[in-house]
Amino acid sequence: MIEQFITKIRQYEIRIRKAVNADMRGSFRSVFKGSGLEFTDLREYQYGDDVRTIDWNVSAKGHGTFVKIFREEKEQTVFFLLDVSGSQQVGDATQSKLNTAKEICGVLALSAIQEASHVGLLCFSDQKEKYIRPSNGMKHGYQFITELYKLKPQSTKTNLADGILFTLNVLKRRSVVIFISDFIDTNYEHSLRALARKHDLVMIHLRDQRETNLPPLGIIPMRDPETNKTTWVNTSSPWFRKRIRHEFSQLGQKMEQFSRQNDINYVGIDSKADYVGPLVKLFKVRRQR
Repeated sequence: MIEQFITKIRQYEIRIRKAVNADMRGSFRSVFKGSGLEFTDLREYQYGDDVRTIDWNVSAKGHGTFVKIFREEKEQTVFFLLDVSGSQQVGDATQSKLNTAKEICGVLALSAIQEASHVGLLCFSDQKEKYIRPSNGMKHGYQFITELYKLKPQSTKTNLADGILFTLNVLKRRSVVIFISDFIDTNYEHSLRALARKHDLVMIHLRDQRETNLPPLGIIPMRDPETNKTTWVNTSSPWFRKRIRHEFSQLGQKMEQFSRQNDINYVGIDSKADYVGPLVKLFKVRRQR
């Protein structure tokens, strides 16, 4: 029921806000605020200026050293990039990765709306499943959550690169982009790096214990939710179980390393666990930037 979904999101949003306010000083708004700056003009360098603001291209012309002048953007946009492909359906009857992804997206969107941010959304598989243009206000916030709840993906396949490129095309100004996915795909790192350069990127990596801790049931059929192909595997084989754990562990390590190298905020979340703690920890890191 949509009413239960909204109630749950509001309860989690309140828990996160209380935890953030108890743990940190200052405005809660800062956890959604990116650099919030746009270039307006140049002036000559003065002693004490931040050397990172020097425009080296202009200064190299030999007429002096110049720094860039920025002004704070009046409207902050928080854009959600939500992977709704078949691999996100992993879980059990009570909670899948996609259910958790929708909840986290709704909770953070509600928080951002309350901090006067514009909020937008792209849900994607290997195609555009749902696009909501960024806007503000509580009416937009509840429409956002309702559309999120009702979403039924049409495709089970994945194309992270296409979802990223769509986001790069529609967001003209620097924004906070919150990317929620299990990141199970290939050949998207170049696009992801471009997204991190242009925007303030936050990556929320969803995982599920059922992917790594398979029950030892012997030889059973396993269906790939994205390709719909069935493969027979021996879940009692120590070699097979070790290989599966290793593959998912390697993916997590790879994404963490990629995030460090590209100045991306990253957090891994178990879809069956309480996600308030990891999100509060993420916000604390963002406040310290």
